[in-house]
Amino acid sequence: MAAGLVSISAVTFAVADMEASVGFYSSLGFELLYGGPGASFSSFSVGSGYLNLQADDARPVTGRSWGRVVIWVSDVDEMYRTVLRAGWGTETEPADAPWGERYFHVRDPDGNELSFAKPIG
Repeated sequence: MAAGLVSISAVTFAVADMEASVGFYSSLGFELLYGGPGASFSSFSVGSGYLNLQADDARPVTGRSWGRVVIWVSDVDEMYRTVLRAGWGTETEPADAPWGERYFHVRDPDGNELSFAKPIG
């Protein structure tokens, strides 16, 4: 491992509407640790790491973003049902991938793509 790299501690998304984004992540069960709907910066717990939101009023909401964050969950199908119960649409349904994960994709209000996944086997 180059330069003693250990892990990613956090991912930070620039968001146009903090209230909508905090509502999205809270509705999926992410635990808000800092900030909130009216804050300029919010942080959610994700296992031993963090998903952060940084308000950027100049950022246009395009529905598409720079890439994807993969979040491992204990039960992909239950997470999928949680997303649907919260009223959010998904880009894919849960599926088994040839690389050995069960996964599905959903986008947050700013178009950032989340992949909820779990290793198969």
